[in-house]
Amino acid sequence: MEVAVPQQKPKRKWRKRALWSFGILIILSLSVLIAANVFLSRSLPETKGEISLPGLLKPVTVVRDSIGVPHINAASEHDLYLAQGYIQAQDRLFQMDLSRRQASGRLSEVIGEKTVKNDKYFRTLGLRRAAEASYAAYSSDGKEALDMFAEGVNLYIDELRENGKWPAEFTLLGYEPEPWTPVDSLTIGKYMAFDLGGNWEDQAFRHYLLQTFPKEKAYDLFPDYPKNAPYIISKEELDIEKSFAGAVIPYEFNGSNNWVVSGKKTKSGQPLLADDPHLGLATPSVWYQMHLEAPSVNVSGVIFAGIPGIILGHNEEVAWGVTNTGPDVQDLYIERRNPENEKEFSYKGKWEKAEILDEPIKVKDGKTLDYQVTVTRHGPVVSEFAGKSGKDTVLALRWTALDPSAELEAVLNMNKAGSWKEFEKALLKFETPAQNFVFASADGTIAYKANGKIPIRKKGDSMLPVPGWTDEFEWKGYIPFDELPKTVNPKEGFISTANNKVISDDYPYHISNNWAQPYRQMRIQEFLKANKKLTAEDMQSLQMDKVNLQAKEFVPRFVEVLKGPSGKQEAQALTILKKWNHIDSADEAAPMIFNVWMRNIGDVLLKEEIPEETLNLFNGRRSAIDELLRRALDGKPGPWIEDAGGLEQVLAKSLQVTLTELAESQGDDIADWEWGDYHQVRFNHPLSSVAPLHYLFNGGGGIPVGGSSVTVQAAAFLDDGTVNHGGSWRFVIDLADMKQGYHLVGPGQSGNVKSEWYHDQLDDWAEGTYHKTTMDDPKGDKLTLKPSNGDSKKSTKSSSFLWTWYFFIIFA
Repeated sequence: MEVAVPQQKPKRKWRKRALWSFGILIILSLSVLIAANVFLSRSLPETKGEISLPGLLKPVTVVRDSIGVPHINAASEHDLYLAQGYIQAQDRLFQMDLSRRQASGRLSEVIGEKTVKNDKYFRTLGLRRAAEASYAAYSSDGKEALDMFAEGVNLYIDELRENGKWPAEFTLLGYEPEPWTPVDSLTIGKYMAFDLGGNWEDQAFRHYLLQTFPKEKAYDLFPDYPKNAPYIISKEELDIEKSFAGAVIPYEFNGSNNWVVSGKKTKSGQPLLADDPHLGLATPSVWYQMHLEAPSVNVSGVIFAGIPGIILGHNEEVAWGVTNTGPDVQDLYIERRNPENEKEFSYKGKWEKAEILDEPIKVKDGKTLDYQVTVTRHGPVVSEFAGKSGKDTVLALRWTALDPSAELEAVLNMNKAGSWKEFEKALLKFETPAQNFVFASADGTIAYKANGKIPIRKKGDSMLPVPGWTDEFEWKGYIPFDELPKTVNPKEGFISTANNKVISDDYPYHISNNWAQPYRQMRIQEFLKANKKLTAEDMQSLQMDKVNLQAKEFVPRFVEVLKGPSGKQEAQALTILKKWNHIDSADEAAPMIFNVWMRNIGDVLLKEEIPEETLNLFNGRRSAIDELLRRALDGKPGPWIEDAGGLEQVLAKSLQVTLTELAESQGDDIADWEWGDYHQVRFNHPLSSVAPLHYLFNGGGGIPVGGSSVTVQAAAFLDDGTVNHGGSWRFVIDLADMKQGYHLVGPGQSGNVKSEWYHDQLDDWAEGTYHKTTMDDPKGDKLTLKPSNGDSKKSTKSSSFLWTWYFFIIFA
């Protein structure tokens, strides 16, 4: 009898088909990856060889060193700034375009409806209007630098328009940038004044406090208890929460550290200077490092992408750095509107017509929105960009940055200064934002000046909004230039600033109601006083210092308050804190517990009673919480502490919230917690919020870092632990050798994701590994820009549609 044998062929066929399918899938995947790589790589700029550029008078050489820093050598300033514009555009064109759009209120044209409120806000402020008015304030030399820079940017845009090799971001968003203008550069300059110089939010917040809470409770959150009763309007007249819903609020104390040390305290016998501006950490960096050389100037340092010159750095004779002074340069004026005519406002007993400006907002894939800005004698009405929130009362903003100014010309003059006298003269035109300049020169001079336009008021101290219908609260001028806070060659042998109070109460003029928490400045001074024979390496170490003096002040007293019975987890946390050396190291649990605890103390006190939109206006929040705690620890708790159940209850509740929150992400065993597992830096790209683009633009995950918002190594963090604010550029120079300086620009020089200089300084930034930039015969790829009669170098034009199709297939 024959037994039937089962056939195996169908199974083998299935396997064969599966293998073929898998192979085809692999080939398709590789094809897509190759296409994506080719697409992204094609937009890399040429960094060696020759390129012909119309407008140049003589050849210009550009050497990019091992970190991607361009060293531009030109025969004239005309050629220098034209080349600077071209080279900046090579590395940062998308960032430059996005920056001018943000500041001008034109994001919605390329993003869509999501950014309409943002655009309304910046159209209302009028940074671009102020920039347009400022161009006339520039000298012929200043205008030529701006014009040549714009011409250089446009030469690169023309090149891309010809060859189609746009940076990926433009393809993703489906647009091409408009030509660059000098006003675009000035608008970016005005935006930095916005980012660094505001106090109106605090005025609005204090106004809200007085309308909402009993007087004693409201004053408990003021920086100082007012000597004279402020003017208050009834709460029915203006809704602060609705008025500023969606307002773009700069980071609290967008500040910095800087210091300069006399040769008497240094190993080299020459001054040392250090500067690290604290701004948002993103891809690309807000800073672009360059070296510019022509017969009339030789300067090295950093500049904001989109602007000519070098704003921070050194030349062959002098070096300088800045921190934010944080003065009260804004006032909110309460304006009474005519019930019969919304375009008129009361002033000195008469109705005065306001200026009504049409600011139509184009929206991608939508209709153009009709939008109008009302400008009173004091400035734009800022309380209605989110919609009308009052009856017949509005708030108008008076701000120094909305006046014409020529700070970019000051930058060009600073670049050429050879002494303190020449540098201070250059500062005359640096009116906004007001900055703390530290200075050192090769002749041994060290100096400091709090420079900029700071208003003198007829009445009031910028604590609260003031009546706009009377002339009692008008500005009557500015602190005279020669009377601004200044010191030259102090006997201490060093000068340091960290956004702290700059001068004593004996100073005859008002500067500010709010100052940054003092801990960074205290630690810097502690270090500089205690050490002699200081070196550039010591300055780098100090910039990376993680000593937390806030913890040193509060932890022992918190532990003492909570020494009674507590849960097992709370007891373990307090034991860890008690043994802590108050250094915010990335590999310890104590920094995580303390820093998150401090944040939650503020939340426990304020969040239940103050809406989030309004609480965002409270720029002085951290210092105010510190002061509430100090008073309570000294036995004088104020209403906010008492209403929350007393200090012990506040500390216990906020600690419990902290431990519960951290256990969810870090596990139950506190002994295993490490600050760096939670506290990680991510230099996020503007488009990375759209999945899966974060894989493309952000690279890998976060990098563990130590420090915090109160340490010299500044590393402020979001609620999820992401470090998004800190030393955006770190710089140290020993003036014994004026040809070189030590720099860190996180995450790197280039804005092109395929560039070797895109994220090459990520680990360096986290670890504090500086690179040395020399002004003397730099080595690297050499590009020669040659004069042309109009036949600029052209590449083979390709199909934009084809590359767009490839790119979207990848992320479908």
